[in-house]
Amino acid sequence: MPRRFPETFDQVTTATPLKRLGALLYDFMIFVALVMVLTGILMLINNEALVQNIPVYRSILFITIFSFYAFLWTRSGQTLGMLAWRLRVQTPEGESLTLTQALIRFLVAGISIAACGLGYLWMFINRDNLTWHDLASKTCVVQLPKPAKKKK
Repeated sequence: MPRRFPETFDQVTTATPLKRLGALLYDFMIFVALVMVLTGILMLINNEALVQNIPVYRSILFITIFSFYAFLWTRSGQTLGMLAWRLRVQTPEGESLTLTQALIRFLVAGISIAACGLGYLWMFINRDNLTWHDLASKTCVVQLPKPAKKKK
């Protein structure tokens, strides 16, 4: 069940394309590391035979990577790259994503990349800075406010 985030829309703004691309770069590095570690584990377990069985290998990669991102998106709305850039993915109502929204977002993000990145470049055209996967999953990425400084 989605949960409501504490900030309201007067406290957050739509994330800029450059900040989103910065978070995407961070997340890409985590993605590559995750694939490398998973591939190494699978090769150790099955002595390279599983990696050579391409459909099974790709299925395991897909499930693992989707589970990683879906967990982060449905819990806190933030991947590690988004956390570093103070971004969060949420519904326009300010709620966390459902598992269905996370799956749609994940699949369409893959299509966005496969289309020579056009799905991501769409945020430079869209007036609300939305990508194809934002539009398909009915979500948006917002810039979180800076934390208040604590007085000493």
